[in-house]
Amino acid sequence: MNVEFINPFLTSLLNVMSTMASMELEPGKPALKTDPIAKGDVSGLIGMVGPQTKGSLSITFERELILTTMQKMLGEEHEEIDDEVTDLVGEITNMVTGGAKNILSDKGYEFEMATPMVVTGKDHTISHKAKGKKIIMPFSSEFGTAFIEICFEH
Repeated sequence: MNVEFINPFLTSLLNVMSTMASMELEPGKPALKTDPIAKGDVSGLIGMVGPQTKGSLSITFERELILTTMQKMLGEEHEEIDDEVTDLVGEITNMVTGGAKNILSDKGYEFEMATPMVVTGKDHTISHKAKGKKIIMPFSSEFGTAFIEICFEH
């Protein structure tokens, strides 16, 4: 998988969390992911299709991290992952993908974004629609970890 294509998504997540939630995430080591089970408690999944590529991105948050993000972004305290929290995960997924889309369009990559789906629950699964390899990368913070999964065929 092309690093030039992946890095804008990673940069965009760091930027969204820093500017919108005043949180600094620490990127971990990328790895190949071979199973569909999510590493956290709530995931946003978005598909992308363009002339050069087809793929999907998911962002999974551990419970404490997304609840803290909700509090920092919107000033709302939530005890559980409810509809408002899942809406925020969908919105963050949109913002990260949109930010990456802007960076990639400068490099000549164009794609359309689908509406994100959000899945919750312990051991929920993520079904990437593309047939390429899945890369997973953790981003840690004092409040928990977020995981980006990227899967593209091109």
